[in-house]
Amino acid sequence: MKSHMVWFLFLASFLSVFPAPSESMVRHYKFNVVMKNITRLCSSKPTVTVNGRYPGPTIYAREDDTLLIKVVNHVKYNVSIHWHGVRQVRTGWADGPAYITQCPIQPGQVYTYNYTLTGQRGTLWWHAHILWLRATVYGAIVILPKRGVPYPFPKPDHEKVIVLGEWWKSDTENVINEALKSGLAPNVSDAHMINGRPGLAKNCPSDQGYKLSVKNGKTYLLRVVNAALNEELFFKVAGHLFTVVEVDAVYVKPFKIDTIVIAPGQTTNVLLTASKSTGKYLVTASPFMDSPIAVDNVTATATVHYSGTLSSSPTILTLPPPQNATSVATNFTNSLRSLNSKKYPALVPTTIDHHLFFTVGLGLNPCPTCKAGNGSRVVASINNVTFVMPKIALLPAHYFNISGVFTPDFPKIPPHVFNYSGGSLTNMATETGTRLYKLPYNATVQLVLQDTGVIAPENHPIHLHGYNFFEVGRGLGNFNPKKDPNNFYLVDPVERNTIGVPSGGWVVIRFRADNPGVWFMHCHLEVHTTWGLKMAFLVENGKGPNQSILPPPKDFPKC
Repeated sequence: MKSHMVWFLFLASFLSVFPAPSESMVRHYKFNVVMKNITRLCSSKPTVTVNGRYPGPTIYAREDDTLLIKVVNHVKYNVSIHWHGVRQVRTGWADGPAYITQCPIQPGQVYTYNYTLTGQRGTLWWHAHILWLRATVYGAIVILPKRGVPYPFPKPDHEKVIVLGEWWKSDTENVINEALKSGLAPNVSDAHMINGRPGLAKNCPSDQGYKLSVKNGKTYLLRVVNAALNEELFFKVAGHLFTVVEVDAVYVKPFKIDTIVIAPGQTTNVLLTASKSTGKYLVTASPFMDSPIAVDNVTATATVHYSGTLSSSPTILTLPPPQNATSVATNFTNSLRSLNSKKYPALVPTTIDHHLFFTVGLGLNPCPTCKAGNGSRVVASINNVTFVMPKIALLPAHYFNISGVFTPDFPKIPPHVFNYSGGSLTNMATETGTRLYKLPYNATVQLVLQDTGVIAPENHPIHLHGYNFFEVGRGLGNFNPKKDPNNFYLVDPVERNTIGVPSGGWVVIRFRADNPGVWFMHCHLEVHTTWGLKMAFLVENGKGPNQSILPPPKDFPKC
């Protein structure tokens, strides 16, 4: 009997040190939003940060953990934080976009975001979701698999977070405010960033690039996030290949490639094997833009630095792809396929309840005070609706039946049929409104996203909050509803939360509306969001016990 008791006590102590694989945790973080003087490009400016850090802190958790993140606003701006790619199952109150799911956290106020990482593992990220504050208020979210659950690829020796961004010497709020006054596009950034560093800068020798230290023979999992405001980026390392294993926190069939393309809002996990014996190798992050639109053409640089290599050793260089290298981008995009294994299946909807066709693009509306724009203002729209942000957040308006805030009549097809990807229109004006598209719980949706050539065609990274979706087709020109569905791929399409609509082309996504709430969908080029390229889905409650949105928390911010 005594031996049984000893064994029982040993087992209990063992399990307390090593929790069961299914055991989830509650993890607490505190985000103090504060001003911090930051110097880049030999120029300093007061900068909005989290905990005084740029980029902000990385959140670490495991699948099915619950996060309690207390955000304290110490700055003069209203603040809200979005947890980009987190499903927020029934917890839309914690999603974060200001005036969509919540009123912002006002100066001096506090809000604790409380949500569970249900069934998700991989790399996501967080960022401010109000004004242009996400220029510097951002960081990574690393969700490890449950304890004891391996990656579906060879275990790396080390893991590194790589966050790409943009930097303006000017105050970014001034940049966008001046643009809105003029009616024209804002100034492009002064530099791109790799983990908050531009690398070698022409006029600022003191700027140092990020150094990734590696050892020969070791494999590194790089968790790459594009936190840039307005630019898609190419990312590559001289003399090395990547093995792509995940995008947007969903495993993909591994493939090797020398250059990845990553749009604002997207994440990509790659394996990098340190196959050289020694040396320093250049890392580049450079813009991808295949339309006649101004971008910041400065390449950010870093180095992969092998153990034992002298700092004075010459760096082995690489040329970034040309800015308009569509073929490089397409090669990467076309290689993406869901893992679609027994453990990680691709549950693509095959019967569709709602067929939607949304045009995405630019327009021109009258603006008598916009002298620089000759009396016009550049705007953006979905199905010719330039979205107007409400004064009361949409989710509480829906939950508490507050009338007059929005209308549930967003058009399912464009109001005017024209050669979308081709020639320009004589009338480029848009309608305005706070219009939502209503979906019953568990409805299946197929959504065609069609770029327009109005003013200029452009690649739009479209992000849907509260959901992942499957990309079942893409192409150039105008979507043909009779022919193009014959080429849809429904077995193992890539699953994402942010998808690039190709310049002058289209993409088709599918998802199941199984998460009740109000869910924002918008272009993740911040300038286009500001101009109105956004809308929201209102997903109704279901009838089952776990099919309704939970009540709002007690500390929910008020408008």
